[in-house]
Amino acid sequence: MKIPAIKKLIEANYTLEMLDEAEIAIINEEEPQIEVEGDDDGEQLTHLFAAKWILEDMQERAVDFKSSLRAYTEKVRNSIS
Repeated sequence: MKIPAIKKLIEANYTLEMLDEAEIAIINEEEPQIEVEGDDDGEQLTHLFAAKWILEDMQERAVDFKSSLRAYTEKVRNSIS
C-alpha cells in the first residue's frame, strides 16, 4: 500500500462509481478507464479499496482527507496486529 497512490486517486476527484468500475476491470483482467498506480493487480486493488473507503468516510463523517486516511491506516494496523 502506497499512500501517494491513494492520495492521487482521491485528488483526481474520481467518483465511487468510477473507482468501482476500475476495480471490476482489474478483477476481470482488463485495463481500467482511470489511472491506478501499483506494481501489480493486487496493489492496484489495494489502492482502490483504500480510496473508496476514505471517500466514503469523508462523506459520512464530513472530515478531510488526512483524518480519513488516519482512520484507514489505523484500521489496517489493527487488522494486522
